[in-house]
Amino acid sequence: MTRVIHTGDTHIGYQQYHSPERRQDFLDAFERVVADALDGDVDAVVHAGDLYHDRRPELPDLLGTLAALRRLDDAGIPFLAIVGNHESTRGGQWLDLFERLGLATRLGRDPHVVGDVAFYGLDHVPRSRRDELDYQFEPHDAERAVLVAHGLFTPFAHADWETETVLAESNVDFDAVLLGDNHVPDTAELDGTWVTYCGSTERASASERDPRGYNLVQFGPDEVDIRRRTLETRPFAFVEVDLAGDEGIERVRQRVREFDLEDAVVIVELRGEGDAVTPAAVESFAVEEGALVARVNDKRDIDDGAELATDVSFADPDDAVRERVREMGLSSAALDVDETVRASKVADSNVRDEVRERVESLLSDDPGAFVAAESGDDLESDDGVGAGDSEAIEGTADAENAEAAEDAAESDTGTTTETTAETTTESDSEAAAEPAASQDSSLGDFA
Repeated sequence: MTRVIHTGDTHIGYQQYHSPERRQDFLDAFERVVADALDGDVDAVVHAGDLYHDRRPELPDLLGTLAALRRLDDAGIPFLAIVGNHESTRGGQWLDLFERLGLATRLGRDPHVVGDVAFYGLDHVPRSRRDELDYQFEPHDAERAVLVAHGLFTPFAHADWETETVLAESNVDFDAVLLGDNHVPDTAELDGTWVTYCGSTERASASERDPRGYNLVQFGPDEVDIRRRTLETRPFAFVEVDLAGDEGIERVRQRVREFDLEDAVVIVELRGEGDAVTPAAVESFAVEEGALVARVNDKRDIDDGAELATDVSFADPDDAVRERVREMGLSSAALDVDETVRASKVADSNVRDEVRERVESLLSDDPGAFVAAESGDDLESDDGVGAGDSEAIEGTADAENAEAAEDAAESDTGTTTETTAETTTESDSEAAAEPAASQDSSLGDFA
């Protein structure tokens, strides 16, 4: 009998709401998973991708991860993992570095046997490259086989990757498929194979209201047992206020006082009618009442004279920016420039040189990166949720795109993007560099 913790979407390094405390929360949640593994008599910890929130984690996040992995290693508990869309780079992955240090195993086509179970891995692959996959794996002689994968798979919400195709075309009969990418935990059975999402370990958006956690999976001689385990995470207070026609800020404050806000993230949602309410006033009041951070979602219809109804939200502007960037159909090179200019931790004074180096590197190593992708409006998801965010590459490379990208970076250096629109999704597939369909263990990107 083999027992493993199935976790994923830990998003270490995510400074949600620009709060350093929230950034620490994501590392703390991962450390709690490790602590449960040490106390729970498990044979392995299996991570289904998006260990980090982006491909350039900062030193404290790396050191925290290394410390946690060392505790697992000291206890003789292997850490098996794959690469998700958030953390992927075009060259070596951080997971490769951890593997070289003897602290992790990157799963792939070759089986890694723990107990009586053979584990295989499938990194996140954009839709445009999935036709290249043959789902052929090296054979094993274990009693059971498991595939660990990252993506939006059927039969779950927002799916764009057919689990049935993976199972049918694979030369290995899998007893279970352990998934990451969708932050909502769920389990289903397809033709005798258990398929399950473990969900995220921290709330990465205001839409993730249910408790966070992971799966405990036990492989017995006759069955696969999947059980949900919850984690203690920072509390979120979801304050819903239905305003009548003559109600405003005082009614909102009254509702906020009804909640225990001590060290909580507070999401205030306004509905109905009522007077205009300034989000900053509500947020400041909630912080005065003990909240760590507060955000306001104004869901009321706004009549601008043209019968245009709009939902305005201030809860997570970073999510809104990422969603808008995804909808623009940028090439992977443009997404790389966007991250350097807007979202990365590169100092403003170094952005111009950094962009030039990235563009020159892409021109020599990956000219196809300058081909535009489909816009978000063209993606097939009815819910507007993209699967992997650098999707469906078409056409031919054009070096002029590189010059335009560099010019844009030079003009945008030091600017800040702001928005008041939020898009919340249950799946967290954000703009990230496209990983290659095959593994590359070089460490060139770590330099």
